[in-house]
Formats: sequence, structure tokens, C-alpha cells
Amino acid sequence: MQNRKEHLKGSGMLALCAMIWGVAFVAQSAGMEHVGPCTFNAVRNFIACIALLPVLFLSRRLKKPGEGDVPAPENKKLLLGGGVLCGLFLCAASLLQQVGIQYTTAGKAGFLTALYIVIVPLLGIFLGRLPGVKVWLGVVLSLLGVYLLSVKEGFSVSGGDALVIACAVLFSFHILVVDKISPRVDGVMLSWIQFFVSAVLSLVFALIWEKPRLPSIFAAWLPLLYTGVLSSGVGYTLQILGQRKASPTVASLILSLESVFAALAGWALKNEALAPKELLGCCLVFAAVVLAQLPSRKKTG
Repeated sequence: MQNRKEHLKGSGMLALCAMIWGVAFVAQSAGMEHVGPCTFNAVRNFIACIALLPVLFLSRRLKKPGEGDVPAPENKKLLLGGGVLCGLFLCAASLLQQVGIQYTTAGKAGFLTALYIVIVPLLGIFLGRLPGVKVWLGVVLSLLGVYLLSVKEGFSVSGGDALVIACAVLFSFHILVVDKISPRVDGVMLSWIQFFVSAVLSLVFALIWEKPRLPSIFAAWLPLLYTGVLSSGVGYTLQILGQRKASPTVASLILSLESVFAALAGWALKNEALAPKELLGCCLVFAAVVLAQLPSRKKTG
């Protein structure tokens, strides 16, 4: 029963993460009107680092000796190495997504990014994790739902689409790395390290390929603040903490709710109507997530 409660707690964190990411899509689009993708990612990740500092301070102050994450010496290398690896995957995936969005439609970008729903369990097979029939059914339902929800025009693959597909592959690796490392290290510190690595790399790329200007950055202050504090700082930290209690495949299914929340945010904030096809897509994704949460039947006899 305790394990079941912990699993549901982790699933709730991942669902909240998906909601934050879904609403953030509007902010990302608005921010790109003022700054380039490298500059946008650099600033949002530096903001995330700053936002997590008080959380790190309070967690250290409130934690009793021997309680919670164990900062054992043997785990320090794992924390640092894992944080750098997560930061590399996060930086590369985010930049590919930001650049790819400029050359494809938002709907196709959302669907192609969600391909991690399929990529994660496929990669998991090579790591010795074979999902059950129930989870595979959830994967199919979720993928179909995201397609109905996101793709509003004829489907073909362009150069921008290829960048977003590559982004989905890198996000899949990010999910698997988080799954492997997060149970053994301080989750908030792991999140902070990955943001710092991603911020520094994005800043280097921005200085090489773009010309960051303070007036442009200040013009995008609201999207940067939302994506920095909530989408990055809160969202990715919830992902790391939530994945401690859920398998990578189930986590990817729950995170696919991002596309549903993005559509609902567009309806609520921008008065974008939802067609019957899109409503069906929302229902299929929700059904897939519920299916993945159902307890497995125990064998008797």
C-alpha cells in the first residue's frame, strides 16, 4: 500500500510537470519574437538556477542528519557526472526544439516532440526493461491521441520536423538518465547542475551564433520569467523527483499530458476552439495515462 501511495505521489508530480510545460508553450512562442533560441534558453536556465537556490538552502537547513537524500562521498561523482550529462541532453534537446519550431507548425512540433512516448520503451528494451501489454496499449493510445490533438494538416517530414524528431530522441535519453540517477542523489541539486550546464552551453552558442542584446531580453521578460521559474525550475525538478516513483515508460506517458494541457491553455487563455477530433485526442491521452496507473493483477496459486 505504501509503495502504491508513493507511486501515485510521483505520478502527481509528473502530471503537474506536464501541466506547467503545456502552458509554457505559449510563453516560448512569445519569447521567440524578441530573442533567438540560444539566448532564450541561456537566460531561462540561468533564471532557473537562481530560482532553485532558496530551495536548495531550505532543503539543506530543514533536512535532519541522515534523512532524505544521502550526500555520501561515493554519490558526489554520480551527482556531478549525472548533472552534466542531463544538462548536455537538456541543452541539445531544447535548442533543437526551439530551432525546429521556427521551420514547422506548432502542432507538428508538439506531436513529433511527443514521440518520446514510443522511443523511451524501445530504448528500455535494450536496457533490459520490457514493458507489459497494458503499458504498450497506453503508448499506442497516447501516440494516437497526441496526433489527433496536434496535427491539423497533411503530414509530411521537413527539415524542421527532422530537428524536432532529433529533439524527441534526446529527451528520451534525458528521461532514461534521470531514471537511473535520481533515486541515488539529491534531486534538487541534480536539477540545479543540469540547468547550470545547459545555461552555460546555450550562452556560448548565443555569443557565437546570435547577438544577445539586453533590450531584447528585457522585452521578453515575462516569457523568460515563466519558463525560467516554472517550466525549468519547478517543472524539471518535479520530473526528477516524480521519476523516482515511476518507470521511464509510465513517466513518458504522464508527461505526454503536456500536449493536452497546451491545448486547454490555448482554449482558456487565447480562446482557441477545440474541434471534436482534438477533444477525442485529449480523451485518448487521459485514457492512456489512467491505463498505465492501474495496478497489475497479482498471480495466485
